[in-house]
Amino acid sequence: MSLCLRTRARTPIVPVFRALIAMLLGVFTLSVPAWRCAVAAPARPQLNITGYVITADVDPATSRLTATADVTFSALEDLTSVTFELNNGLNITKLTDKAGKPLNSERLTANSTVRVTLPAPIARESSSTFHFEYSGALVGSDSSPVEGIKLAAIADPISILLYAGRWFPMTGLFTDRFTAEMHIRVPADYTAVGSGATSRKTLADGRSEFSFVWSKPGFPGTIVAGKFLPAVAGSGYSNIHVYVTDKRKAGAADFAALAGREFEYMTSVFGQPESGRINIVELPEDAVSAAWAPEIAAIAGNRIVDHNSQRLLANTLAHQWWGSEVSPATLNDAWITNGMSRYGELMYLEDSAGKTAFQSAISDVSAGALAYDTEPLSTLGRLDPFSPQFQSMTLEKGAMVFHMLRWQMGDDGFQKFLRGLLSQYTDKSIRSSEVESVANAQSHLELTAFFAQWLDGTGAPAFNDKYSVYRLGNNKGFRTTGTISEDLDLFRMPVELRIETDGKTEDRRIDVAGTDSPYTIETFGRPRRISIDPENWLLKSTPDLAVRVAVLRGQQLVAQGDLTGALGEYQKALDANKTSSLAAYRIGEVFFMQRNYQSAANSFRDALRGDADPRWTEVWSHIHLGYIFDVTGQRERAVNEYRLAVQTNDNTQGAINEARARMQAPYKRDRADN
Repeated sequence: MSLCLRTRARTPIVPVFRALIAMLLGVFTLSVPAWRCAVAAPARPQLNITGYVITADVDPATSRLTATADVTFSALEDLTSVTFELNNGLNITKLTDKAGKPLNSERLTANSTVRVTLPAPIARESSSTFHFEYSGALVGSDSSPVEGIKLAAIADPISILLYAGRWFPMTGLFTDRFTAEMHIRVPADYTAVGSGATSRKTLADGRSEFSFVWSKPGFPGTIVAGKFLPAVAGSGYSNIHVYVTDKRKAGAADFAALAGREFEYMTSVFGQPESGRINIVELPEDAVSAAWAPEIAAIAGNRIVDHNSQRLLANTLAHQWWGSEVSPATLNDAWITNGMSRYGELMYLEDSAGKTAFQSAISDVSAGALAYDTEPLSTLGRLDPFSPQFQSMTLEKGAMVFHMLRWQMGDDGFQKFLRGLLSQYTDKSIRSSEVESVANAQSHLELTAFFAQWLDGTGAPAFNDKYSVYRLGNNKGFRTTGTISEDLDLFRMPVELRIETDGKTEDRRIDVAGTDSPYTIETFGRPRRISIDPENWLLKSTPDLAVRVAVLRGQQLVAQGDLTGALGEYQKALDANKTSSLAAYRIGEVFFMQRNYQSAANSFRDALRGDADPRWTEVWSHIHLGYIFDVTGQRERAVNEYRLAVQTNDNTQGAINEARARMQAPYKRDRADN
């Protein structure tokens, strides 16, 4: 499963009142903000849907979908009624059982479901097929099962029918695997993209019918149809095809090549996917940043031409293995696929951009992992799957669980473990207990304590080190005796110590168990500094991370429109580190959104005088000061700030481009902006 919220402390919001939500939605697979989701996971599944046969007419001129769906399922308990999830914009016009007898249904708009009352009980383990006929207008996010997010909409030039939009009767979001045969009818100048074997024919009325057959249990429930140009293939990658509108054609070839490189890397790490074919398809900019389905990576059009979208694309492609090939058995297991898709994204970043970029990303992910760490990963299924806590924990803490497993297993052992999971559970769902079993078997380590700590527990250790150094006689070097202390009594893991001496730097692996773990180390040179976990292999509490966590919570509150709450979180970050440029910058953003220009200017000045972490706060503070001077009628001062921004030579998120544009034309704020 991946319906994910991420805000990254190292990403500027440019400009904040127009791009905030886009930035929040822009770095992972199917992204949603922290608004309430209308659909909560049922306590226990009633049925297992095994297959669909769907015929759907897509009419962009009227924004209307008309469809039939034969839904085959098996009962997991004795049933007297059956509940399906279905988009509130769609109304059932006819519903019959497998014998053709009419069935009564009740629409429950509060949670986007339809309850079917059965004339006779359906026995447990028996199979049945219901025939649905339904239609309705799908416009914007008005009827979306996730408040405020467009997941199913019929429009020109692109119509989207995402699996998460519940455009067909379904259950078990990203946990109930199924096969599908779909026939999608669209205008003659439209192309439809779906999963599986594809064919196209022209209907008598001139429209086109695209047929898709996916015969393996999975999640082939996404259709994107639009006025797409002929598919663009990646140079040297005949398996990659990009479908874009004319507006985005300039970026298609480069994006196809990027997708080819990323897909090739992930294949080398994870092994062959279910299908070697990938269709990159453009999404409308006002929908979601990205979505995945078997053979599909759907990406917002503006991200296709954005040179900073490699991580978004990598995360989306990783779901061909982690989500499509294997899926969580329940929402309690969603950390497996969410977390490993995030970590697959980071592994590609490490391979393509180097260790420094990877370490920076790990710091951001660690902040996300601790932002809402009050529920164990193993019990998150009770939460709203679109809540900030569920998203933060399954994505970021899930990724950190895999990162720490890699530290314990080593790179070769970790890759063997990942391939073992995929090979044993291909086209199946997987549970947390099964991940633990495979990890133990593949690594030959005893990892019971590890999984108990990180799946069934909360919090992260805060390490301290007290040590003394003694000179050994006869020029034999030095002996350091010390104790690593931390605050989690049940914690048990190997921890790396880095000893910087007068001579060479040495790394040692120390087994830490409980609150106090003594160690003795001998070195030839005198130790000058000892660092705990210098490579950030462990999820741990640090003062720097406290700042990042508070900033992250503040960003998520901004996304929900709670600016007062966001200011409170940003102030916590500033209290933890009074020189934090990031905290001061975020405070300046909120004041700017509130049109409190003097306070905003003060905060951006504080950011410039701060610790310059992250570096982009400098360039964007100058730009925001320029905005402020422009809107307050001080053009000369504004141009000076834009000039200072250009001089930083930092083009993070197109900063220099923006500064140069504003030097030519003053910034003007739309009165509709918040």
